[in-house]
Amino acid sequence: MRKYILGLIAACSISACAQTKDFKIAEGIIHYEDLFNKSMQDDVECYRIPAIVTAPNGDLIAVIDERVPNCGDLKWSKDINIIQRRSSDNGKTWTPIEMVIDFPFGQSASDPSMIVDEVTKEIFLFYNYMDLDKELNVYYLHVLKSSDNGKTWGEPVDITSQIAKPEWHKEFKFITSGRGIQTRSGKLLHCMVNLESGMHLFGSDDHGKTWFFIDTPISPANESKVIELADGTWMVNARANDKKGVRYVHTSTDEGKTWETKAEPQLIDPGCNAAILRYTSIEDGYKKNRLLFANAASKKGRVNMTVKISYDEGKTWSEGKVIYEGKSAYSDLTILENGDIGLFFEQDGHKKNPFVSFSLKWLTDGKDKYKKPRKK
Repeated sequence: MRKYILGLIAACSISACAQTKDFKIAEGIIHYEDLFNKSMQDDVECYRIPAIVTAPNGDLIAVIDERVPNCGDLKWSKDINIIQRRSSDNGKTWTPIEMVIDFPFGQSASDPSMIVDEVTKEIFLFYNYMDLDKELNVYYLHVLKSSDNGKTWGEPVDITSQIAKPEWHKEFKFITSGRGIQTRSGKLLHCMVNLESGMHLFGSDDHGKTWFFIDTPISPANESKVIELADGTWMVNARANDKKGVRYVHTSTDEGKTWETKAEPQLIDPGCNAAILRYTSIEDGYKKNRLLFANAASKKGRVNMTVKISYDEGKTWSEGKVIYEGKSAYSDLTILENGDIGLFFEQDGHKKNPFVSFSLKWLTDGKDKYKKPRKK
């Protein structure tokens, strides 16, 4: 077991941190803490691909790739593990690093993502697996489950045969990192990409006992995130590595049988994984429907980590607030127990992976603030 050097990693107020020359996190951020960086362990080259959820008990679970010999993706590294840190106080303090998945050398796990089942109070953790010595370039899709708010995890289950076609065996396929969702009906829903056959949704109708595959390809769509709109429409917000430098939005009113596609010029993007999340809904007793979106808001180059808000189910988006001006890449969002917004993202060319939190009031320049939902 590796010994991680955590004493050097300290939380700080943004007013103090922002005064240093190389630190340009936005003024007004409530909390900043770099959860994973190379100084923690000499033999780890980098930490990549952040994912974060709020567990049923309110704890924050932050997971990430521990890329040991190099910073390359799954097919390029024989030692990638999945690790986590947890917080029980809205991100103010965090546990030491805990190992979640650690295969023998030659086998790697990468690209973590999670879904919280609010019915069963369980958390599902997905990742992509490869045995580089025995089946180089063959991707397998795994899931494991926690029933105690991320303190412990069960054994991995290979669900490749349930959510991918047999003829895709040697094709480049992977579950999108970050998160999936649970729809209002209780269905679990997530995104899986096949770079040759398009992006597909998969999910579960029995709380993760079995998984189904929706055989309708969505394109253009690389790494994608799905959410459910207030009227029950499914909306996929997708990365597309084209020259337009924007996100693509795909919507379905028949649970994924057919899709309508449009480019979204309001959401510029350099071709990078992003985050979209429901913040509040009128159906749950709040006064407004609110969606949040985070990405490296730039047409060229992964810079300018920005968070935007929509009050009309993604038809229009705010100008947004820039969280970090410099190099920034993959990101994930979560909602804290106190209503604040948590962002976990890659910073400075994968050198840092900070968690930051801020209020709705700050995000909207005082025009909106969080209020607990009305009791039904």
